[in-house]
Parts: sequence; C-alpha cells; structure tokens
Amino acid sequence: MFVITADQRGSTRRGNRVDHVLDLLTPWLAARNDDVALPPERTAGDEFQLLLTSAEAAVDLALELMRHEEWSVGVGAGAVDLPLQPSVRANGGPAFVHARAAVERARSKSEPVPVVAEGDVDKAAERATAMLQLLGEVVRRRTVAGWEVADLLRSGLSQHDAAAALGITDQAVSQRVRSAMLDQERKARPIAVSLLEAAAVPASEEDE
Repeated sequence: MFVITADQRGSTRRGNRVDHVLDLLTPWLAARNDDVALPPERTAGDEFQLLLTSAEAAVDLALELMRHEEWSVGVGAGAVDLPLQPSVRANGGPAFVHARAAVERARSKSEPVPVVAEGDVDKAAERATAMLQLLGEVVRRRTVAGWEVADLLRSGLSQHDAAAALGITDQAVSQRVRSAMLDQERKARPIAVSLLEAAAVPASEEDE
C-alpha cells in the first residue's frame, strides 16, 4: 500500500490551501477511484493524507502535487494495519510511518525537490526518490503553454487535435511537447513506479 502525506509550504504567508487543493484533486480522485483505498483527509492544519493501492497512482498524485508547487510530499510504501478503519487518520502500519518520515525529509532544505519516498526497502526507496525528484523538477519547470498541451494530450486528443483546439499549428504543438519534456516524462514514469513498488515488501514476504 502507498500513503501520501502532503504538507503545505509557506502556509503562514499564503494562508491554508488544503481545502483548495482537495477541490482541485476532485477530478483526479474520481478518475482514480479504484486506486483510492481511503480518500484524503486533513490530518493537521495545513496537511492532508490518503491511502492508495497502487504505486502508479502514488507517482501520478505526487507529480500532480508538484505541479501546484505548494506542497512537500511524502510517499510511504509498505504494509498497513488491517482491517482498515474508515478514516485515514485512524489507521497505522509501516506505510504510514514511512510517509511521516518522507514528508519530514521533503520539508527540509536538503532535498532539491520537495518529494521523497520511504519504504521497507531503503535502497529502492532512495532510487524512487531520485526518480520522483527528477520528474518533479520537470513538472515544476513546465510553462503554462506546456501544460495546455499536456492536459489536452492527457485527455486523449492527438497532437493534431490539440493544435486545432488551441488554434496553433501542428509544428507549434510539437515544439511545446519537446519544451515540456512530455515524452521524457512518459517514458520515465514507469521506472519511478517500479522502484516505488520495489520499496514495499510484499505481504507474502512479510509473512515468511
């Protein structure tokens, strides 16, 4: 299982943004409903947490939060105590412990990008962190124009249809795709997913 703990950066200057980001994540949560074991809840004044069943969803959400540039994100990979309680705040287990340690690291100035993974397998978690931070930096540097194309392609449009929707040429869309590093992100995401999966000890191994 995978716990995401997100802590707002600079909340004293910007005001509390937890409710705002949870509203922004409503479409993501609806699209990922099968991957959400427990929905997000505020766990402190400027922090929220949720439980996911897949590493792919955890990577996707971590990068979505990097896009908003207001969050330190900890990803915990590991087992959780069963049976699950209805509220994410009432649950525990290694994945929750790892997520707490990860978000504490993500908050620190020693991390170049504020996203960190912790898990049962330290080496895999460190490699997952490296990939998440690399992808997070790509996402954080993407321009508004790059996101326009990225969102249209993510919705299922072809580059040609995206060009028509934006009223620009196919060549202009191709340039935005290159500048936004969309192909590089697409190819690197599965690596981050596999590393995050490897950071969690499978339940069958825990039982041995």
